[in-house]
Amino acid sequence: MKKCSACLNDSVALHPAESERKVARKGVQPPRLGIGKTTSVHAKMGTKRTHFRQSFEAYTARRTVEWRAKSSLRTGSETNTNPVRVLEGTPVPLGPSLAKGTGTPGINFALVAPNASQVKLCIFEENKEGSDEYEMNQTDGVWHLCMEGLALSGVQYGYRVSGEGGWDTGLRWDKDKILFDPYAPLLSGRAKFGVRDDVEEFVEGRGSRFLGTYDFTAPAFDWGENYKRPNRAWKDLVIYETNVRGFTASPTSGIPEDRRGTYLGVVDKIPHLVEMGITAVELLPVFEYDEMEFKRRPNPRDHMVNTWGYSHISFFAPMSRYASTSTPAVNVSDEFKTMVKQLHLNGIEVILDVVYNHTAEGGDDDPYVLSMRGIDNKMYYMVDLNSYVQLLNFSGCGNTVNANNPVVAQLIIDSLRHWVEEYHVDGFRFDLATALCRGEQGEPLTVPPLIRAISKDPILSKVKLIAEPWDCGGYYLVGGFPNWDIWAEWNGIYRDDVRRFLKGDRGFKAAFATRIAGSADLYNVNQRKPYHSINFVIAHDGFTLWDLVSYNEKHNESNGEDGRDGSNDNFSWNCGVEGETEDAAVLDLRQKQVRNYTVALLMSNGTPMLLMGDEYLQTRYGNNNYYGHDGPLTHFDWDMLEQERQGYFRFVSLMIKFRRDHPLIGRSEFLTDEDITWHEDRWDDEDSTFLAFTLHDNGHGGGDLYCAFNVHDFAIDIPIPPAPVGTSWHRIVDTSLPSPRDFCVEGRPGIERLYTVAPHSCLLLRAQLA
Repeated sequence: MKKCSACLNDSVALHPAESERKVARKGVQPPRLGIGKTTSVHAKMGTKRTHFRQSFEAYTARRTVEWRAKSSLRTGSETNTNPVRVLEGTPVPLGPSLAKGTGTPGINFALVAPNASQVKLCIFEENKEGSDEYEMNQTDGVWHLCMEGLALSGVQYGYRVSGEGGWDTGLRWDKDKILFDPYAPLLSGRAKFGVRDDVEEFVEGRGSRFLGTYDFTAPAFDWGENYKRPNRAWKDLVIYETNVRGFTASPTSGIPEDRRGTYLGVVDKIPHLVEMGITAVELLPVFEYDEMEFKRRPNPRDHMVNTWGYSHISFFAPMSRYASTSTPAVNVSDEFKTMVKQLHLNGIEVILDVVYNHTAEGGDDDPYVLSMRGIDNKMYYMVDLNSYVQLLNFSGCGNTVNANNPVVAQLIIDSLRHWVEEYHVDGFRFDLATALCRGEQGEPLTVPPLIRAISKDPILSKVKLIAEPWDCGGYYLVGGFPNWDIWAEWNGIYRDDVRRFLKGDRGFKAAFATRIAGSADLYNVNQRKPYHSINFVIAHDGFTLWDLVSYNEKHNESNGEDGRDGSNDNFSWNCGVEGETEDAAVLDLRQKQVRNYTVALLMSNGTPMLLMGDEYLQTRYGNNNYYGHDGPLTHFDWDMLEQERQGYFRFVSLMIKFRRDHPLIGRSEFLTDEDITWHEDRWDDEDSTFLAFTLHDNGHGGGDLYCAFNVHDFAIDIPIPPAPVGTSWHRIVDTSLPSPRDFCVEGRPGIERLYTVAPHSCLLLRAQLA
């Protein structure tokens, strides 16, 4: 996620010692999600006290029949000349739904707002000026109404919500705002990315208006007769972290202008992913968000456009401006599904980076009322009533979603199911996931109800679940995230240890070896596996791979926060010159270093992740927090890719394929003493930055592998251990050699008993038949 100056204790800086912790899985009662008799979700509204009763599932089963029967008997005012017939409606399901049991098709609307005293449904119909507003009915904190005869598509809607109680109650009513439905399946807003229009009705200071919409007339999406999900095994994943807009927005993409920066643009570039050997894309946020949130009022960041998307306004609607056209709204859904379908047909899974820890509505010091803040601030967000600025901020973005409140937890689970069942996504990466492990007052929870419910859900437990196991409040759980043996984690300790060893920091050899072997110290607990460690050196927030070897310090001046934003602890090394240079020796060293990092990542046991653009050694010129730049700085440069095609791109693609084809790399089990030999007797020598090991075939196939890393600034003559009987060593990689000699696909024979490993380089040998 983006790191503003308020969130400097970020993922790199946080690196406390973590002890192995087993998550209790016995004797824990299932969380009550939705409306529950024993929940404490209630609030005073003057003398009125609202209690939520029964879980959503039980409530749905009992009340749906009752309310449908009652709805058919109720009508609107006798003086209403609108052909739409207003019925009482049902409190389930939430959001808009096709009403059944009435003579004429109708749309039922339901919204949870337990502290509200009045909710009005605002309907905007096509070819009609303004909106019609209807007071809704309330049952146990759920407001509902059915509109019989309302168009089944092309309608936009929102809510006006008002209630009792002022600032001191933690509620933030704003009856002048039409609020977006948290359960709206689709959204209507501005048409073009980064360009204001009349539809959003922008008002400086207050921001833009977004409305919900739906389409019950569109035919079901055609997934195809022979379509099936890839169902990749964890051990076979090579994850490519990418941004939908940035991937193809550049004219250098060579695709039609209306497809640039869109879901269909991703489809056009699938051959690139296949050529690299990518088996899963991890998409930066694709839920609807306001990319122009920084431009609501004059401020130091008002020159920026949010291109990362870590600022959701909806948990259900796909980002409409990532479609080639958002009219009709269902086209957005169809283009997203087309992208997923085509990726699946090419064997590539789709993992969504999801942000349930906060929303775009900001904090009390800079509020942006769009939806949940105005519907029921105290239910949807963590609030400290003893503070004037009451919203708790564990996200670094002004608010923290109250994720373990039963109603909010149900919202999140319904959202996740929606993306799996409706859009066929294969998994999720949860941004700042430990914020989802906090109680309503921000207290850490050992067994967080939301995480447990996801882990036990018959649908969600079957997809890939990845936690970013920290938040901006210092809750750091790498290796200890509540996991029920199915959650993977972004391994921030892997990133830090690998960076520090390969840049030459003393005392990190043993840590580097542990990370290469699969981080057993963190994940060899209960039934967890090496692939539960998402190994990465580079991610979207931080330096690119080239900048990691080109800058000692961040250079974020263009972000408008005087360099306060972004991480200060990057564990980078500029190889002797800060930034851009024409020094041939420095450039040669940088080329060796990026290859060293690549070999380390792809030889490690665990699930590797690479960043979009690193395959051509992109630079952000030292900016390690570039979330607000929409242009050449952040867009994938396809011309640069062509220039690097026979250089680093060739190297990383071949290394990915070597990992895929060799059974000794990327295993499902942790290594034993029979699997690996460390050629090392100086573990306690902090000045030693040389490490070598052999992975033994032991019947797996593919041949033994010998790998050595020399991080010293001098060459080392190393004795190569004897190859297994009947084989000889062939050189696959020597990062000290220029391309294409740096990677020999077939293996170069003639390896002598003694091999000189150049400074700041690594060597990879394979035992092949003599």
